[in-house]
Amino acid sequence: MHEQDVELAALGLLRQAGFDLRHGPELGPDAPQPERVSFADVVLQARLAAALQRLNPDVPHEAVAGVARTLAHPPHPTLIQNNRWFHGLLVDGVPVEYRDGKSGEMRGGRARLIDFDNPAANDWLAVRQLTVTGAAGKSVRPDLLLFLNGLPVVVIELKDP
Repeated sequence: MHEQDVELAALGLLRQAGFDLRHGPELGPDAPQPERVSFADVVLQARLAAALQRLNPDVPHEAVAGVARTLAHPPHPTLIQNNRWFHGLLVDGVPVEYRDGKSGEMRGGRARLIDFDNPAANDWLAVRQLTVTGAAGKSVRPDLLLFLNGLPVVVIELKDP
């Protein structure tokens, strides 16, 4: 058994669990139907926007776009701080404020990122061999990345058993 066999077995299990499966180059900026503008992008913006609209139908498009921008730019200098910040948003939602189109009044609340009540309603995606270029210009290619509603939530590195 080789590392690729382990990867394919993992993909089979993820497919059974309801994940859509893709190969990294299919999402890249040079793909026929790219899901990323650059190799530095780790958030799949179109998937995220669709999920946000579906999960928050009463929130105007402009406020949803603001949520997507917030998620794409972590505010803290360290990975640990950003992970805690992101976890809070996943669990509690993202604060939003918008003007009600009917009454003109200001409204506030939290935009949901995940449908916890109906997990099957979320967009589950497993991507193998996705190239990501970091801020220093170094590229990495994890074996598997798992996305939930366009957000990368799990990195899996497999080894030859």
